[in-house]
Amino acid sequence: MIEIREGDLDAFFAAPFAVYGDRTPYVSPMFGDLKRFLSAEKNPLFETADDFAIFTAHEHGAVRGRITAHVHRAANARFGLKRGYFGYFDCADDERVAAALLERAEDWARARGFTELLGNFNLTAMQQVGVLTDGFENAPYTDQVWGPPHLPRLLEARGYSPSFPMTTFEIDIRKTATDRLLGSAEMQALLADGLRFSPIRRATLDRRLEDSRLILNESFADNPMFVPVSRAEYEFQAKEMKWIMDPRISAVAERDGVPAGAVIAIPDVNPMLRAMGSRLGFSAPWHLLKHRLRRRRAVVIFQGVKPEHQGRGLNPLMLAHVLGEMRNAGYETAGGTWIADANAASLRQAEKAGARPLHRLHLFGKTL
Repeated sequence: MIEIREGDLDAFFAAPFAVYGDRTPYVSPMFGDLKRFLSAEKNPLFETADDFAIFTAHEHGAVRGRITAHVHRAANARFGLKRGYFGYFDCADDERVAAALLERAEDWARARGFTELLGNFNLTAMQQVGVLTDGFENAPYTDQVWGPPHLPRLLEARGYSPSFPMTTFEIDIRKTATDRLLGSAEMQALLADGLRFSPIRRATLDRRLEDSRLILNESFADNPMFVPVSRAEYEFQAKEMKWIMDPRISAVAERDGVPAGAVIAIPDVNPMLRAMGSRLGFSAPWHLLKHRLRRRRAVVIFQGVKPEHQGRGLNPLMLAHVLGEMRNAGYETAGGTWIADANAASLRQAEKAGARPLHRLHLFGKTL
């Protein structure tokens, strides 16, 4: 018999390790970060502890799966929805386990008057999103999800339908010709117009992060599902980035000293997390030093341009600049977070950069 427990964070963290094993590409967030994300006191996404719940499935003393149920109040208000969200859905290839977990999440949503349930959201559209539907053999970068092939099948068996197709990409920095992204004449015109790049260093990190948040909110305003990110939310999400950022590979583009666009990139920490088991221990400093000496993968977390500067070639110029800086710093590949099929401009830019598709993802939803 499947037992569903609520609020068992240790079992919640352990679930994917228990059901997937150590031979899959799955990588967990740090236990401390997961605990911070799932805290009403610490995470500004949640107004009260009633805004989310964590569930784990158990059988014969073993943890067999997990799921969150939560509400994103700002998204529902912005788009006029009565939607509950699920996230962190990981479970064994067992329809009984999946049905028990999803039923608890559905009951949680119905009890609060929601008429649909959609996921994965871990925990918003600006964090890890989607259920993997192809590319299962490819190791994820930081901020990319990974799940086994049986998850989409288990969701569909429970009546969930896929929607909102997305793709993540990988660029081989060693082979990419950055001049393909933007012609030299266009590049020179932008530079002649007063455009300059400012790196994001520790001394300027707080100010530059706020610049990038404002650029994010302006540049993504018309994107599907986007909800403006508050300063508290942005700083909360960026907290762990401060310890791993490489100032060489992020930049704010300025025109006459005024921020016009930004690219936030970080080293991919997934190899380090995997080696550490995503927990702090006595060996953590050694793993961190080893990671810094062997950084070869980077990930672009965010790239955006203010509306008044869009359509002039600034986006490809920023990407070309950052990829060049990554190459100079010794990085070999760069991953990117999801691009929706509906975002034709970003897909064209990825193609020009020589990016190869890494993962295919969908959201899965159900009317309650």
